[in-house]
Amino acid sequence: MSWSDHPIWWSAAVVLAIINLIAFTAHGMDKRAAVRGVRRIPEARLHLWELLGGWPGAILGMCLFRHKVRKASYLVVTILIVTLWVAGSASIVWFRSGG
Repeated sequence: MSWSDHPIWWSAAVVLAIINLIAFTAHGMDKRAAVRGVRRIPEARLHLWELLGGWPGAILGMCLFRHKVRKASYLVVTILIVTLWVAGSASIVWFRSGG
């Protein structure tokens, strides 16, 4: 049985897809709230979705909605989260390959 045939990988993929959809939607909702001048989604919550694995959806939302792209402090945290995910993923691949 290959690693990709294992049910846990498919479950993880579904969970990550849902988290990415939530992160993407949250950025859109926060942009809409910012334009309307109503209560916003806290940045910590947006970063939490990124940290949980929704960073691709968050980045897509940031680009598509042009939201949080000029706020340096927000971008620094997002870049750190992406770096953690890339390093973690690379480590898993390296260790699983017998590195």
